[in-house]
Amino acid sequence: MSKIIVTGAAGFVGSHLVETLLRQGETVIAIDEFNDYYDPILKRKNIAHLHSIPGFTLIEGDMQFFDWQTLLKDVDVVYHQAAQAGVRASWGQSFRAYTERNINATQILLEAAKDAKHLKRLVFASSSSVYGDAETLPTHEGICPLPVSPYGITKLASELLCGQYYKNFGVPFVSLRYFTVYGPRQRPDMAFHKFFKSILQDEAIPIYGDGQQTREFTFISDIVAANLAAATAPGAVGEILNIGGGSTVVLAEVLQTIEEIVGKPIKRNHIDKAMGDARHTSADVSKAQKILAYQPQVPLPEGLTQEWEWIKSLY
Repeated sequence: MSKIIVTGAAGFVGSHLVETLLRQGETVIAIDEFNDYYDPILKRKNIAHLHSIPGFTLIEGDMQFFDWQTLLKDVDVVYHQAAQAGVRASWGQSFRAYTERNINATQILLEAAKDAKHLKRLVFASSSSVYGDAETLPTHEGICPLPVSPYGITKLASELLCGQYYKNFGVPFVSLRYFTVYGPRQRPDMAFHKFFKSILQDEAIPIYGDGQQTREFTFISDIVAANLAAATAPGAVGEILNIGGGSTVVLAEVLQTIEEIVGKPIKRNHIDKAMGDARHTSADVSKAQKILAYQPQVPLPEGLTQEWEWIKSLY
């Protein structure tokens, strides 16, 4: 049995990860700050059902001020999911939150990890945002990253820090570049959550730009499977891996699928293109297939149906 830390444990990905690990009988220290980037009540809901499962400990607070030496003492794996998320919100006054919660917090964790004798793996949640407007689609990990948002820049900086702590101190990191994650517990600032909520309340859906942008959508259970594999696969240490869902779809087509799921036409409200949004994202996951035996399982219509059921129960 392993002892595991999950940062950002009450968030979208973190809460699913903690739940899966606990169900596998692991001991999990869940860490979350419950900051107000979105309603903390939603985050508390995400993990409310976990308190009764044996092996679960919750530590609340800003991870920049923890005693990591002590926390990491007999920990085998850290899943570092905590971050200030959101591409569009990363401009302007709020940028400091991104440098603090993405770069500084990661550096503090890495600094302690270099002295953690027990630590076998540190799995870092990165983002397809590091690629920006990639010239090659689907995009492989060898492409030069050129983020187009301040958020993407902080995720890339954190990833580079992981690489330096691996090279210089042997910190056994693996970086997973998530491509648009969706499913139950998705953050309220993310597209599908906003779409389904608008439909439920009979409001028009906000569409950025012309609706012809494409995205690689990855269902939450596939993201969890990739994390678990990254923590154990022998060849994964020091690697950066794309994690995509195997379906690259034009937004306009997604809306048709959503209409079929909800059984009624959607009102659309076209607004200006958002600063910092990449036009197209598409993942080449052949490296993750090779190293992690990663194979996305959930097709978009099935995943969207699951998210719709959750949204209906939430509101």
